[in-house]
Amino acid sequence: MSKRVLAAALTAVLAIAGCGSGENTPAGPRTLKLWHYEGPDSAMGVAWAEAIKQFEATHPNVKVAFEEKGFEQIQKTAPMIMNSGDAPDVMEYNKGNATAGLLSKQGLLTDISQEVAKRGWDKQLSPAIQTTARYDEKGVMGSGKWYGIPNYAEYVMVYYNKDMFAQKGIEVPKTLDELTSAMDKFVGAGVTPLAVGGAEYPAHQIMYQLALTKADRNWVDRYQRYTGSVDFHDAAWTYGANTFADWVRKGYVSKDSAGVKAEDMGVSFIQGKHPIMITGTWWYGRIAAGIKDFQWGSFPWPGMTAGSAGNMWVVPKGSKNKDLAYDFIAITMSQPIQDKLRDAGGVPLVAGSSPAASPQIKELTDTFSTLSSQDRLAFYPDWPAPGYYAVQVSAVQKLITATASAGQVLDEIAKPYQENLANVGK
Repeated sequence: MSKRVLAAALTAVLAIAGCGSGENTPAGPRTLKLWHYEGPDSAMGVAWAEAIKQFEATHPNVKVAFEEKGFEQIQKTAPMIMNSGDAPDVMEYNKGNATAGLLSKQGLLTDISQEVAKRGWDKQLSPAIQTTARYDEKGVMGSGKWYGIPNYAEYVMVYYNKDMFAQKGIEVPKTLDELTSAMDKFVGAGVTPLAVGGAEYPAHQIMYQLALTKADRNWVDRYQRYTGSVDFHDAAWTYGANTFADWVRKGYVSKDSAGVKAEDMGVSFIQGKHPIMITGTWWYGRIAAGIKDFQWGSFPWPGMTAGSAGNMWVVPKGSKNKDLAYDFIAITMSQPIQDKLRDAGGVPLVAGSSPAASPQIKELTDTFSTLSSQDRLAFYPDWPAPGYYAVQVSAVQKLITATASAGQVLDEIAKPYQENLANVGK
């Protein structure tokens, strides 16, 4: 499809949806202020750049003022920014009770329920995907009003260096025991198996992944959606913390990783310094573009895994151009842009209109479909309580540096969770 035809198609879609210039739309040049934190060479960054081009092509009197922000930056400053006159018109934001849920409860996000029904986004997104877009009056996800639109999907998986595996004669692991055995062989050869970021994610996510190997859906719902009491010293949490600490002792995880940021972790894997990296699909496009000197692959984490709809577009309450924000969201959810995201290595939420660009990309999207259909997506460990991301990062750092026991770390994680229950009336 040519860009001219695509632009015409998108214009028709927007017109049918009742978008574009409405009765109360200001005349003359306008600006859409957009924030997101996807790198330009990531799958989402590539897709959103194309969406901006298509938006400007279908809105000739509008200029998109895009500002790239860091994930950590938005995570820490969003409440303050949303409560000021500097809020963007539309921004990417993290989903879950501790982030989007908290801002919705504080009245800082626009209730877009009416717009969702008008544009058919509720038909486009499956009930499971809608979980992270809807929040009740207490800021708890899963029901209530719509405060965002997820625009891609994601899950945590295992990336591996095929060449390093082949050199050691190691088969692709299919179970946790096989993964552990593979890491033992690398340690025996003087190689630290795991590329890990402990100063940010994903160290705390890896501990959660380990806990999930002993968990089920009921366990996840009690923790994430407050459907029952949570015991942070149960079999699953205890296994996760003890096993992560054991991985450090065995040399699977470098003690220096406590000071490593996620970006540096990814770069170290791309440079071939570690044979394994456990992290999200959001790295897929970056890895595919960055690795030049060796063959690599990926495989699913055995059992349940952290994952859900990806981050989502939200419209701040103070947005001055909400009509334009909705139009931009509609373009990012269009089939051509979702195909662009898929072929750049992302996981789309909208079914493709053409075959995937490669067998690897087809495998990536097929795996998400399998995880979703088998109910194996378990959200993320830092979602349940405000400020929980920093708490969990700090706690798991102590497992890496051996400055706290597994039990002490679980106590540290439990405290803010239990305190938050009072705030949500649970």
